[in-house]
Amino acid sequence: MRVIAVLATALYSSAALLGQVRADDTDDAVESSSTLAEETSTTSAIEKPTFTPSNIKADFFEQFTDDWDKRWKPSHAKKEDSKTTEEWAYVGEWAVEEPHVFKAIEQDKGLVVKNPAAHHAISAKFPKKIDNHKNTLVVQYEVKLQNGLECGGAYMKLLQDNKALHAEEFSNASPYVIMFGPDKCGATNKVHFIFKHKNPKTGDYEEKHLKSAPPAKITKGTTNLYTLIVQENNEFEIKINGESSKKGNLLEDFTPSVNPDKEIDDPKDTKPEDWVDEARIPDPEATKPEDWDEDAPFEIIDEEATKPDDWLENEPTMVPDPEAEKPEDWDDEEDGDWIPPMVPNPKCDEVAGCGKWEPPTKRNPAYKGKWTPEYIDNPAYKGVWAPAKIPNPDYFEDKTPAKFEPMGAIGFEIWTMQSDILFDNIYIGHSVEDAEKFKAETYDVKHAIEVAEEEATKPPPAKEPPKSPMDLKFMDDPVHYVREKVDLFWAIAKNDPVEAVKALPEVAGGIGALAVTIIALIVGIVGVSAAPPPKVQKAAEKVKQSVMDTKDQVVDAASTGADKAQVELNKRTTRSSGPAE
Repeated sequence: MRVIAVLATALYSSAALLGQVRADDTDDAVESSSTLAEETSTTSAIEKPTFTPSNIKADFFEQFTDDWDKRWKPSHAKKEDSKTTEEWAYVGEWAVEEPHVFKAIEQDKGLVVKNPAAHHAISAKFPKKIDNHKNTLVVQYEVKLQNGLECGGAYMKLLQDNKALHAEEFSNASPYVIMFGPDKCGATNKVHFIFKHKNPKTGDYEEKHLKSAPPAKITKGTTNLYTLIVQENNEFEIKINGESSKKGNLLEDFTPSVNPDKEIDDPKDTKPEDWVDEARIPDPEATKPEDWDEDAPFEIIDEEATKPDDWLENEPTMVPDPEAEKPEDWDDEEDGDWIPPMVPNPKCDEVAGCGKWEPPTKRNPAYKGKWTPEYIDNPAYKGVWAPAKIPNPDYFEDKTPAKFEPMGAIGFEIWTMQSDILFDNIYIGHSVEDAEKFKAETYDVKHAIEVAEEEATKPPPAKEPPKSPMDLKFMDDPVHYVREKVDLFWAIAKNDPVEAVKALPEVAGGIGALAVTIIALIVGIVGVSAAPPPKVQKAAEKVKQSVMDTKDQVVDAASTGADKAQVELNKRTTRSSGPAE
């Protein structure tokens, strides 16, 4: 009975001390579970509003409601390409649907490009033509790259108003007034702003491309908003997600320029035969110095060089390969006498050299090379010739290029390697304020939810390895945990046993419990046949008292021992952070 009682006491102490270790790890697990629960709660707590059509008015306003197909018509035309005789058909399909990536607003649909590596074309006529004479033009729309964008366009075209405008025949050849939006392929990444300008003299249209176009915002899954504002005074601004990315003037920031040069080179003017355009010539009065030797060599033999003492002049540089063997199928009568291949003489590797010694060469101090006269300024130089200027017969001055041609439709005519590009919330009108309100109602709400969902789906950051034994977690690696703790305990105990107990009470308790268990087993074995000897009883009582004293010291001093053991922890930081051997 005494054996059972003592053994039960020892096991109880070990369990209690192990419980302390497990309690620390349980606290960490509870904290981790709590954090995970908070993240899950945050993800599920993202409230998604339901789509409600906006009351904002504009010349053209599109949110792709259920009656969208009454306005938009896919094209079935052939794409014209002057670079090849091959015809391209607009076979790409379109759909109006909710996004499948980071859906932010319930029942909110957009126009979606459905096919990768295909030509797509679709257009919608305006209720009435848009004429921005004496008006500000505002163009705004959303682009959601659900699969990203490696190579393709996501730009729109505002088509010229004319009687021949038929949606089913819309193609790359259809006359447009403005092309605006993102385009990316390889190193090209820009937001296009191109407008067509009519030459008032010839009646021809010419594309004007924005210089230094801003880069497009290429994000996978989140919506980006593109806004173009053209003022009546020719000033323009491009915004991306409400932030200004480019400002300029139609008369100054496009190529070719809107207005041609007032003067041009006279095509009939020619350079006179006696025109001197050499700015510098050889000095005609210069003469070669008498001591200039053009025949002096660049290098000469070094007369001061001497043969090294270890030079083996009688040794050849190449010798027959002593390891070479005549092939078995070699026939001396047919193939001739077999001669082993030559290899570098190994004796020459150990000395300065072998064979006939010859003095080296050195640079000739008298070498000057071929003499040439110095160059001087040409007294007859007249400058760089240029033809005379004459008035440009094709000159004109358009001070108001912002008065674009009337626009009658909008179209997307693109080729892309990625599918599921979604367009939504198109505003084409004349009010910057209304466009801002529309942005607040749609993009601002949508983008905030998309970003929150994107953050919630990101994987948790990788755990950093523990920097010291005190940072180890029992459940991560129990064997490594116990080994590091015991090693640290003994390292501290060598200098101060009491501080070791204070710093690592669980180790001290575990050792005490193990000692009690051993003594209990010894006492039990001895007590099977007779009462334990007095010495054994005394030893058992001593161990028991030692365990009790240790427990009291742990309770009183555990809070301060960790601080005093910090020096030892720092010494063991590097070792503790590695895996258990």
